[in-house]
Amino acid sequence: MTAKSAILSAAELRTELAGPRPPVLLDVRWQLGGPDQRPAYEAGHLPGAVYVDLDRELAGPPGSGGRHPLPDPEAFGGAMRRAGVPADGPVVVYDGGLGWAAARAWWLLRWTGHPNVRVLDGGLAAWTAVGGVVTTDRVTPAEGDFKPTPGAVGLLDADAAALRPRDGVLLDARAGERYRGEVEPIDPVGGHIPGALSAPTTENVGPDGRFLPADALRARFAGLGASEGAAVGVYCGSGVSAAHEVLALEVAGIESDLYAGSWSEWCADPARPVATGPDPR
Repeated sequence: MTAKSAILSAAELRTELAGPRPPVLLDVRWQLGGPDQRPAYEAGHLPGAVYVDLDRELAGPPGSGGRHPLPDPEAFGGAMRRAGVPADGPVVVYDGGLGWAAARAWWLLRWTGHPNVRVLDGGLAAWTAVGGVVTTDRVTPAEGDFKPTPGAVGLLDADAAALRPRDGVLLDARAGERYRGEVEPIDPVGGHIPGALSAPTTENVGPDGRFLPADALRARFAGLGASEGAAVGVYCGSGVSAAHEVLALEVAGIESDLYAGSWSEWCADPARPVATGPDPR
């Protein structure tokens, strides 16, 4: 998959939906700690879009592996087939605007081997901004035939994440105050993995929620030592916003590995070291 194909604009999506091979649409609206977003989906969604629940279908049960551990691949594959995902046909995922949840679905589909999945840049707001219609129609998709084959893109466990700053770059996609340990509203311990660099994923997008141009993203990541050819790892609180940073790196033409367990898994083990303050170590 090339960097250009990782995202598409709302205008491009309108063209593709009117074409001979329209993509399957997945609506992955989600709020961290917020209410179920299915009612928002039912109140208006892109025509033909199927709702996917991040907590139930894009993650396993929370526990020692973090707040959003990876789902069982077979369970994930079943959820994607029920949503109509084909083995190789185009898939476009979107959410309510932040892009985090859509990126989680994008990353999971890529990790399990889907060859043609993209994120709607700017999400639902971008769609309506170009005059795209929304509907309340009930969607019953035809069963898809996607079968997951995990391992198609890079994945780190806690041990590999600990080592990544030694041979490459480990980026922390959370807000800076959480990285520094000044505020921790979710997990029991504040701070960051020793050696990680603060790289809030919110700085990868503009005020409209769309990704910055590829050259601007490349410049940003180069300033952090994350350039093409570098060994780059990314984590966040629970592997959701980090997927958005992996997507931003993809747009910039830089491959990276996701530490899916992220901080919620790391800090669950009191034996793992914790760094605080603005410095990596």
